[in-house]
Amino acid sequence: MDHTMMWYGFGAIVLIIMALDLGVFQKRSAGMSFKEALLKTILFICFALMFNAMIWVREGHEMGMQFLAGYLIELSLSVDNLFVFLMIFSYFKVPTVSQNRVLFWGILGALVLRAIFIFVGSALLNQFHWIMYVFGGFLVFTSVKMYFQKEDEADPEMNFFVRWLKKHIPVTKEFHGSKFFVKQGGGVAATPLFIVLVLVETTDVIFAFDSIPAIFAVTKDPFIVFTSNVFAILGLRALYFCVSGLMDKFTYLKPALCFILAFVGTKMLIQDFYKIPIEISLLFIVFCLTAAIMTSIYKTKRDEQKKKR
Repeated sequence: MDHTMMWYGFGAIVLIIMALDLGVFQKRSAGMSFKEALLKTILFICFALMFNAMIWVREGHEMGMQFLAGYLIELSLSVDNLFVFLMIFSYFKVPTVSQNRVLFWGILGALVLRAIFIFVGSALLNQFHWIMYVFGGFLVFTSVKMYFQKEDEADPEMNFFVRWLKKHIPVTKEFHGSKFFVKQGGGVAATPLFIVLVLVETTDVIFAFDSIPAIFAVTKDPFIVFTSNVFAILGLRALYFCVSGLMDKFTYLKPALCFILAFVGTKMLIQDFYKIPIEISLLFIVFCLTAAIMTSIYKTKRDEQKKKR
């Protein structure tokens, strides 16, 4: 299907978002307050819904539903990604003023990497239909593994790329503001902030192996897959500062994500025998996320009441 006009609309909206982010929002490098982050998150969601409305009008109901379902999948899986970012920042004791910069450049890198993954994955699916079963099986396996996995305190220093970098380039012991590299001893040395950026990028690559196959269960159209991914990623930085102080309150988010992954994986495995309507997929995703949020809020309030007694 020709999406020429929609590509123009997508490009225009992304340019507006990037201009706001680089201009209005990026005048200061300090971390965002909760109120500011919440407003930006709402703004980014509104941009995504505006684009969704454009798709609905120009491309029809089916494509509009596919984008909305894909966007919700990517956004919900991105929240799980934020938990890992928080752990990395806490481990390295990254100042809040520097977290903003790492997330900004990390997200730009993620956009490029996701584009590569999506178009390679799309080409493979068009060429080899059986890969859909591999994707589906992988998602079901990942959901089960994620559900039973304990919250271990992983050691970011054991990351392969971190160890390789420290072997081949000098790394300073202290942070130097928001700089990734500094001059040292007549040469150039990386700062711990650069190591953190590498960890953020490699973490996103790992999560992409879950999220990209998941959205292919909803649609195989590269345009829908790519645009829904981009809109979810663009709001990730604001979303991080919005929920970073509330991470421990989302007790039931991970089980909900596990159910979503298992559902989309199963959908891929049975699609040649029965195609689950996109409306059912969308309702299931919304139900899981709503149930996770409501039960988490209830549990938090109940625990707070117990402490007061």
